[in-house]
Amino acid sequence: MNEQHVWQMLGGLATSLELTAVALLVGCTLAFLMTLTLIMRTTGLHWISSGIITLFTGTPLLVQIFLIYYGPGQFEAIRESFLWNWLSQPWFCAMLALALNTAAYSTQLFKGAFNAIPSGQWQACRALGMDKFATLRVLLPFAIRRAIPAYSNEVILVFKGTSLASTITIMDLMGYAQRINAQTYDTLVVFSIAGAFYLAVNGILTLIFRQVEKKALAFEVAH
Repeated sequence: MNEQHVWQMLGGLATSLELTAVALLVGCTLAFLMTLTLIMRTTGLHWISSGIITLFTGTPLLVQIFLIYYGPGQFEAIRESFLWNWLSQPWFCAMLALALNTAAYSTQLFKGAFNAIPSGQWQACRALGMDKFATLRVLLPFAIRRAIPAYSNEVILVFKGTSLASTITIMDLMGYAQRINAQTYDTLVVFSIAGAFYLAVNGILTLIFRQVEKKALAFEVAH
């Protein structure tokens, strides 16, 4: 393994980070919307949210990636539609699988944090004459803050989950590691370096979220 191989793996790491960032952005947005449908018990929508949670928390991420990438191509109607421009792209399919997967788990985190809000805060909002929407605008930020410690673990899991993207031809960090290993047969060194990159990024993410947690939960310490 030479310097060129290391630079290739760094390029793959950039792809992994990009995939993580977009998947988290899309997944977090979906999680907020799904959490609201579950809290508000929106007719029909909360059943869809519950179905997505059941499906994506009950099956392996690898299976989800395969189904999203290989599944739509089995239907001629999809191949002839505008959706095929997106669903035929490995990067988009991997991102979509990661986003839906993290959305399902994040919804559970956000809903649990919301359910943990003390009843006294609900009563205080009612005493001030707030309706349900106004109460949500006040209490939801507190619930989100309490969910940050658990959500930090979800971010790390999404980053590690990008290693499965190489199974659908994406040249991320693991994709390059597998290619270099096939060229050099230096398995121990190649995957040790790949593991070191994953470990370094996870360490940085952990330190960042620790600082975020301290600031976000400072209001509870003050009380």
